[in-house]
Amino acid sequence: MNGTLTDITGIRVGHYTDLDGGTGCTVILCPPHTVGAVDVRGGAPGTRETDLLRPENMVEEVSAIFLSGGSAYGLAVGDGVMRYMEQHNMGYRSSRGYLVPIVSGAILFDLAVGDENARPTAEHGYMACADASGEAVAQGTVGAGTGAICGAFRGVPLATKGGLGSASIDLGNGLFVAAIVAVNSVGDVLDEAGQVLGGVRLPDNQGFEGMLNVFKTLAFSERPQNRENTVIGCVATNAKLSKAHTHKVAQMAHDGIARAINPSHTMFDGDAIFALATGEINANPSVVGAYGAEAMSQAIRNALRHATSLHGVRAVHD
Repeated sequence: MNGTLTDITGIRVGHYTDLDGGTGCTVILCPPHTVGAVDVRGGAPGTRETDLLRPENMVEEVSAIFLSGGSAYGLAVGDGVMRYMEQHNMGYRSSRGYLVPIVSGAILFDLAVGDENARPTAEHGYMACADASGEAVAQGTVGAGTGAICGAFRGVPLATKGGLGSASIDLGNGLFVAAIVAVNSVGDVLDEAGQVLGGVRLPDNQGFEGMLNVFKTLAFSERPQNRENTVIGCVATNAKLSKAHTHKVAQMAHDGIARAINPSHTMFDGDAIFALATGEINANPSVVGAYGAEAMSQAIRNALRHATSLHGVRAVHD
């Protein structure tokens, strides 16, 4: 085990990171016949090919998932992933034999960090695919987490650096559940004891204000400033699950967001969680979902603990 998403056999992860621009993207390449699903709960999502993953729709498998910065501009990453997969003969085959990679993804808003004109492109998605491997996933200020921040309601100087995190759990007898997440939350990230790990800072290094305290000042404001945030990620397992059960796992994984981020799933967030099942081992979907939520919580905290300061946004250890 390496403690990250690539503990799931056949899953490969790659990044494109632009530290100067303050943005990047992360790509998850799936082994053949991986079942995919998604559950979107944030009020301001930016996604690609999510309707196809609904359990009542026809296509059962997904070829790749991407997570990207750049706000809606970052959806262009999917085109590069498609091109890479086509060139390498990877992806879904239609009933008539045509190769059509199924590439789904989601984006986060990071334009306030670094250069607002620096955005992940199709070429960067291609580069992330070329970088993909089964090695331990790089975490922190990397890939889709490069420009991620937490608690930006008082502006970037009082925010905390978010990032990309991953975690995996061994359920025994060869069964694994793992998660990867880019944390760019409006809410506070909480540690295992429920204390604020990162969020809106008080001036002069006096700790954290507490996002629920900030929310009291927003009760009658329809469009407050500094509101663009999201948490996007993926849980994966080597369990054999139906599309409907994989969707249930994606739903349950949102419990992991709610445990580690307070508040979560607001109208200011675009929270979206994908789920992947590679189909090696028969397993109970409720148990897989429960541990998927736990892996998601761990991955969220890992994102902040591995992050480094960037463009004036301080990491938790600075």
